[in-house]
Amino acid sequence: MRNYIILAAAIATVTNVAFAAGSTTVNQADKKFSTTELTINKGDVIVFKNDDPFTHNVFSQSPGIAFELKVQKPGESSEIVFAREGTGEVKCAIHPQMKLKLTVK
Repeated sequence: MRNYIILAAAIATVTNVAFAAGSTTVNQADKKFSTTELTINKGDVIVFKNDDPFTHNVFSQSPGIAFELKVQKPGESSEIVFAREGTGEVKCAIHPQMKLKLTVK
């Protein structure tokens, strides 16, 4: 019986850690990100939401935080989980003025 209690406590601890990740939404409107700097924790999620009437292509080539959403049509949202630490710039391949400094710690 004691082993079952220990196992249940271990599962509860792991489950709580899994739900501890944060989520931040970065909107794209007027050919800009809703923020120019953002710091998140490793394991957090960023939701990129296209509120513009035209397509975006959000990406980063920075080590540790590299990703590419490809074509993101108006009204679409995309989630990225940042599993590694890193600092760099997030951009839009279509609109070069769109820049976001991202730090994952």
